[in-house]
Amino acid sequence: MNTLVLYHHAVSTCSQKVRLCLHEKSLAFDARQVDLRAKENLSPSYLKLNPNGVVPTLVHDGVPVVDSSVIMEYLDEVFDAIPLMPASAQGRARVRAWLRYLEEVPTVAVRYPSYNQAFVPANFSRQTEEQFNATAKERPLRQHFYERMGRNGFNDTDIRASLEALQGTVRRVDVALSDGRPWIDGNALTLADACLLPLADRVQDLGLDWLWADAPNMARWYARWRQRPAYALTYYTGTRLSESYSDVRERAPSIGVLRRNRRSGNPPKETA
Repeated sequence: MNTLVLYHHAVSTCSQKVRLCLHEKSLAFDARQVDLRAKENLSPSYLKLNPNGVVPTLVHDGVPVVDSSVIMEYLDEVFDAIPLMPASAQGRARVRAWLRYLEEVPTVAVRYPSYNQAFVPANFSRQTEEQFNATAKERPLRQHFYERMGRNGFNDTDIRASLEALQGTVRRVDVALSDGRPWIDGNALTLADACLLPLADRVQDLGLDWLWADAPNMARWYARWRQRPAYALTYYTGTRLSESYSDVRERAPSIGVLRRNRRSGNPPKETA
């Protein structure tokens, strides 16, 4: 039957990269928005599909597939038209190495300013300590993330570390895009590009695009993405934090955060 149902949320970067993949491959799917504020992601029915209690979840012919990067690779393997992985084993290994890096470094890092600039002031800071602790304990996958954040947000050290990780990613990508390469792995768009784009778009939406002010190759890569039909289909009205949190950019840390760190004798950490 090849029936695809995507349980997702509009502003979730992990949901966005799966939507990008679906649109790039011209796959029809039934999109079902999961109301995170109403905690639908923690409901018994949703936890049966995805015990991690996060979005997205893909259901293909009744069988759930979880984890956004796993979903992307699954879609490309099952639906081989319009491939988003190289044909050679070496090429696929290169792209998978990028996927692992993007999952472990910038995907994690971008959550810190996202929460501090949007979710904490609008939601968590208004909770009592007891309410917040209950909120954290409800999260099957991210309880410790919430506990580290606290109801008042991440501290300056955590934010600085996240910005350093994001800047390290920008530098690595800018080198990969040198010599006129249009996409991360060369001339063909791959899952690596689809994985990175929502992170770059979130950085821009948060008012942190100064992170790539000295990365012209990445700036051109981002502009190239914005011309693609899949981009327009993925980023419809309501998909950005700034649309729901009008002051999100006003809360953005400036480049001075990193400069102060360097003057203090603590250079940015290398990302793995």
